[in-house]
Amino acid sequence: MRELCRLADLPDPGARRFGAVPGGFTGLFAVRQGDAAFVYVNACPHVGAVLDVVPGRFVSADGTRILCGRHGAEFQVHDGLCVRGPCIGQSLEQIPVHIVNGALLVPENAGL
Repeated sequence: MRELCRLADLPDPGARRFGAVPGGFTGLFAVRQGDAAFVYVNACPHVGAVLDVVPGRFVSADGTRILCGRHGAEFQVHDGLCVRGPCIGQSLEQIPVHIVNGALLVPENAGL
């Protein structure tokens, strides 16, 4: 496991982008809702493009949905399921995350 960031480093509600690890193709992003955090690969299932056309802008104004800035798709925060847009019924690639002593830990190979 590797530390992605600290929970306190994420806006609540909100999200933060993380670049690709060396040798990785895409980056990750983390979404916070209170004491919970969810981590996904930064790629829309519709065409594989990054979600944040405006860097770091991943969530709706009220923090209840993940947004694809390219095609307007909307995803549930807790499981990445697309509930509106061209990829309805598909899901973002979710990365397992454990919060230990305030640190978000993800698998070493997350984002590869």
